[in-house]
Amino acid sequence: MQKKVWIVVALLLVMPVFLFTVSCQKRVQAQAPAPAPAPAPAPAPAPAPAPAAKLDVPAFMTERVFFDFDKSALKLEAQALLKKKAEWLKANPAAKLLIEGNCDERGTAEYNLALGERRAESAKKFLVDLGIDAKRISTISYGEERPMDPRHTEDAWAKNRNDGFVIN
Repeated sequence: MQKKVWIVVALLLVMPVFLFTVSCQKRVQAQAPAPAPAPAPAPAPAPAPAPAAKLDVPAFMTERVFFDFDKSALKLEAQALLKKKAEWLKANPAAKLLIEGNCDERGTAEYNLALGERRAESAKKFLVDLGIDAKRISTISYGEERPMDPRHTEDAWAKNRNDGFVIN
């Protein structure tokens, strides 16, 4: 019983203090906004940057290289094509290259993403070994997500095991 009395007394003492502090807030008087300064005259527009020279990209630069089943090693045909690509990249130092690694549908999605990455990195390493700056080449793996041929045959799977090339 005595405990309840102390709680009530404490509340009676705390409540007036609380009400006093809330009611003593300073009031902010509304002031008329200062007149806005006159806008400064707009500066003359900067000349538009010159458009980047559009690269004349030959067809072989977008040709794909193909891989054997479950392999990331470059075939001789792929190496020959990559040598042509390297020569063009050397002659066009502003060009950047994206290599897209692809796989057929066999295997798990995780495995195919890793295999696609190994395939793209294999082509990148070959180009870097031929003298192309690694900063100009980026890679991405699509695994089995972007098939060239959606059929479920050996011919279709052979088409889907590739690296694609995109010039930026």
